[in-house]
Amino acid sequence: QVQLVESGGGLVQPGGSLRLSCTASGTIFSIDVMAWYRQAPGKQRELVATITSGGRVYYADSVKGRFTISRDNAKNTGNLQMNSLRPEDTAVYYCNAAVVRSSRVAPSSYWGQGTQVTVSS
Repeated sequence: QVQLVESGGGLVQPGGSLRLSCTASGTIFSIDVMAWYRQAPGKQRELVATITSGGRVYYADSVKGRFTISRDNAKNTGNLQMNSLRPEDTAVYYCNAAVVRSSRVAPSSYWGQGTQVTVSS
């Protein structure tokens, strides 16, 4: 089995920064895409950022220029550096990974349990 564990959430004032981390463990051959999603109260889960194993990144327009996604392929970890945080960034943030558990097997999607980010003065 594969587990994803997020950390780094918390309460921060507007304009502040937080760094989220995601660690994958278990039977892992490789990880294709790692992604961060978020879900605010009463809203649908939305994609925040993605990064491929080769380092290609994508950002939602709402976070472009403020958030930076990164990963360490050797350690099966991913990070989301969040700067210039706004109240509208308040949400539960989820890590998602497309994990290949053995060669010649298609990747499967796994989710972390989520970490709360609250931006408020």
